[in-house]
Amino acid sequence: MPEKPKILIVDDNELNLKLCCAILQRNYQIFTATSAEEGLESAKRTLPDLILVDIQLPGMDGLTATRTIKSDDDLKTIPVIAVTSFAMVGDREKALSAGCDEYLPKPIDIQCLKAMVARFLGGRSAVRGGSQTEQRPARGKADLALS
Repeated sequence: MPEKPKILIVDDNELNLKLCCAILQRNYQIFTATSAEEGLESAKRTLPDLILVDIQLPGMDGLTATRTIKSDDDLKTIPVIAVTSFAMVGDREKALSAGCDEYLPKPIDIQCLKAMVARFLGGRSAVRGGSQTEQRPARGKADLALS
């Protein structure tokens, strides 16, 4: 079986991490970090195929971490999705101008998250028996704790 695409999730809220892992771990190899600094170290070590980053993190924020990723020759081509409850007018534009490739507000719409991840990873997921792993649709929104 081919290796699952790697996703790094950077969020300081344990419930948010657990939810994203539960949604994505079936089809993707998941790495987590609870701070931007830890996320940057993990990104350099694992070279993920996609990074999901919360904007509001303790210490270095997610936008600064994204700028750092996008200025690193080894990491700059990795797509970054800002996932945040910090949803004020103009925040999407701030995230995109910091180098994020997409913006996903909380509470997370499970279908939207799955579709966005699949779009950035070209639909790649673990393959079984020559066909793509089945993905069951989820219903409704998952309310994440605000971070």
